[in-house]
Amino acid sequence: MSAFTISAALLDALVLAVTEDEDCYGYQITKDIQQNISVSESTLYPVLRRLQKNGLLEVYDMPYMGRNRRYYRITQNGRNVLTQYRMDWRNYADSIEALLNRSKELTQT
Repeated sequence: MSAFTISAALLDALVLAVTEDEDCYGYQITKDIQQNISVSESTLYPVLRRLQKNGLLEVYDMPYMGRNRRYYRITQNGRNVLTQYRMDWRNYADSIEALLNRSKELTQT
C-alpha cells in the first residue's frame, strides 16, 4: 500500500482518540498510533504540545522508576473537538467511498 501524507488535523484527531479513554504518556500514544499508521515520535511530540497549548489536552507528571513521566489527559474541549473530527471524518470517508465506487461502476459498464 502506498504511504499517505497525514494532515495535522488527522494527527490531532488520532491523539485525541487515543487519550479519550485513559491518560497516556507520550511514548504510549506514539506506539498506539504506530500500530495502525506509520508516524515517527518526532512528528507526534509537536502535536502533543499543540493540543496542550490549544486546551485540548492537559498534562501532568507522575514518578516512574525514579523519573517523571509526562501524561496527557483529554479535556472536555478536546472531547468536543474529537466529536467534530469524527463527524468530519465520516463525511469525508463517505464522499471518497462514493467516488471510488462510482469509478468502479463506470468501468464495469
